[in-house]
Amino acid sequence: MLGLFKKKANTLLGIDISSTSVKLIELSRSGSRYKVEAYAVEPLPPNAIVEKNIAELEMVGQVLSRLVTKARTSVKQVAAAVAGSAVITKTIEMDAGLSDDELENQLKIEADQYIPYPLEEVAIDFEVQGPAARSSDRVNVLLAACRKENVEVREAALALAGLSAKVVEIEAYALERAYGLLAEQLGDGEEDLTVAVVDIGATMMTLSVLHNSQTIY
Repeated sequence: MLGLFKKKANTLLGIDISSTSVKLIELSRSGSRYKVEAYAVEPLPPNAIVEKNIAELEMVGQVLSRLVTKARTSVKQVAAAVAGSAVITKTIEMDAGLSDDELENQLKIEADQYIPYPLEEVAIDFEVQGPAARSSDRVNVLLAACRKENVEVREAALALAGLSAKVVEIEAYALERAYGLLAEQLGDGEEDLTVAVVDIGATMMTLSVLHNSQTIY
């Protein structure tokens, strides 16, 4: 498996490659507080990104290089995200007693039921979400899959700027994790809230619905 949910390093750059620009942020953490150490935005040439996929690798690499220079950061490891029609997520129930290795092996066997691409063409990862509602002997497992070429072209663009992808996340779940950092500020009862998260971009708007801090739509 090629990890989409890779372990986080102590310090990462967050890089968002949208249809019209690339944004960079570097955060530091002290206790439960975060501080913005660096931030920069650079526009992209027209058609460098098509349907959330990198169409012009060299152009995007050049923009990333300018972005790093503008931010004046020395951090080289990056958290990035993938999105679009090439990304597939599915929550499935599995036996609670399985180890991570056993879950991985079982998912490899069952993945073709949920993924409409040849398995050799996709990067697959999973994350245990918690106990299943219907049975204490089962757990909900989030299966995430993306066409390998979509992950690899992002890694290649980052490499052109001297950067390395440490985390490749699904965009919708990156929003979910960002919301999780804010949820505690909502006070008592945030666990029972249903929240709409709206991502307004230059060319499209995305709506996610979260319940108990987990994406349900």
